[in-house]
Amino acid sequence: MSNRNASPARGSKDILPAEAQLRSWAISRITDIYLKHGFSQIETPIIENIGWLTGGIGGENEKLLFKILKRGDKLDLSNIRSEEDLCDLALRFDLTVPLTRYFANNRAKLPQPFKAIQIGPVFRAERPQKGRFRQFTQCDIDILGESSYLAEIELIGASLEALATLGLSGFEIKINDRRALEVLAGYCGIEAQAHQGFFITLDKLDKIGIDGVAAELVASGHSDSAIKKTVKFIEDLKSGKDPLESYSEIGGDDELISDAERIVSFARSIAEGRFSVSIDPTVIRGMGYYTGTVFEISYPGWSSSIAGGGRYDKMLSRYGVDAPAVGFSLGFERIISILSENPEITSGTKRRHLTVLFDEGEDLNAVYQQAQIWRDQGYSVSLRHKKAKLGPQLRKLESEADLTRGEGDFYGFVILGQDQSPREL
Repeated sequence: MSNRNASPARGSKDILPAEAQLRSWAISRITDIYLKHGFSQIETPIIENIGWLTGGIGGENEKLLFKILKRGDKLDLSNIRSEEDLCDLALRFDLTVPLTRYFANNRAKLPQPFKAIQIGPVFRAERPQKGRFRQFTQCDIDILGESSYLAEIELIGASLEALATLGLSGFEIKINDRRALEVLAGYCGIEAQAHQGFFITLDKLDKIGIDGVAAELVASGHSDSAIKKTVKFIEDLKSGKDPLESYSEIGGDDELISDAERIVSFARSIAEGRFSVSIDPTVIRGMGYYTGTVFEISYPGWSSSIAGGGRYDKMLSRYGVDAPAVGFSLGFERIISILSENPEITSGTKRRHLTVLFDEGEDLNAVYQQAQIWRDQGYSVSLRHKKAKLGPQLRKLESEADLTRGEGDFYGFVILGQDQSPREL
C-alpha cells in the first residue's frame, strides 16, 4: 500500500460536507439578491492569456501569478531567453480583469450598461497562512457602461442587502475616492511617479499607526514637508474633522465631493441601524486599476475587510473600448469563516437528514416512492439495506452523522414497515 501524503496542495484545502453545504447556502442567497437587483450571471475561464493579467493593473497581485508553461510546438527549450519564452497563460488572480476582457469580447451581445454577477475560484501564489489560501472563491458584481454615481449606489445597495440576507449586521462601510487621494498626494508635494507607493503606505495606517506611516515615508525618501502635511491631515481626521471639509480645504473639486455626499447619504438611508457608514480618506484599495470611488466593509473582530471594490474607468481602454466600470466584491472566504463561527446566524442551513432502512426483499419501487414522500417533507433521504444486527448498524449511522452534524441539525432513521415517524440518531 502506498504511503503517499493525501493532503491537498499547500495553500488549498478540502471542503467537507458541512462547510460545502454552508457555502452553497450562502452563494444561493447572495445570488438571489443580486438577480433581484437586475444583475446577470456570467462565467469567465480560470485561464487567461498572461498579457491580459499583467501590465501594472493588478498591483502586487501580478507578482503572485500561477503561470502555465507553453505546450507542444510552442515550447522550444532550445531558444529560451526569458520567462516570457516559457509561459503564455496564467491562472486568474481576480475576477475583475477577466471581466473586462469578457466585456470587450462580447459587448455587441450584451445590454448597455451591463450588470454582471461572477462567483468562482481565483488563484494567487501567496505564502499560505491562517485564513490566506492560494485558491479561494471571489463573489463579485460589476456594472460596466454607467459613468454616474448611480452605479455605485446600485452596487452598494445590492451588496448590503446580500450581507443582510446572510444574517450579518454591525459592520461598517467606508467610502473614499482615488481622485481625492491624488489631490491629497499633490497637496502634500508627492511627485506623480511616487503616488502609488505613497498610497500603499497610507493603506497600512490601521496596522502600523501614524508613526509607522511617517517612518515608512521617511524611508521612502519623501521630504519633511510632505511627511508633515500627511501626518497633519491624518491627525485632523483622527480628531474628528469632517473628511469632506478636509478634502475641500486641500483642493478637492465640487463634483467629486458632491458625488461622495450622495453615495454616503444613500448608504445611510438604507442602513436602518444595521450598519454604519463613513467617509474614510485612508481607504485605498490595493489594485492599480482603481480610478474613482473606492469602498470597504469592515466587520467587528476582523482586522481585514470582508468586502470592497471601486471604480475602474480606464481598464477597458487596454482593449480599445471606451466604457466606465465599477465593481463590488464580497470577501466570500472571510464571510464563510464568520458564519461558521456564529452558527446562530445560519439557521437556514440546518439539515434534516433521514436514513431509510429496509429489507433486501422489499419492492424497490415502493421504497423509493416512500422516500420521495419524506423528501417532499424537507428531508434529505438515503436508502440502506437493514442489517441483521440492527444495534451496530445504528451506532455506525450515528458516528457517520457526527462527522457532518452541525448545531441544530437533525439526523434520523426510519425502519420501513415498523416506524411511523423518524427517530433521531
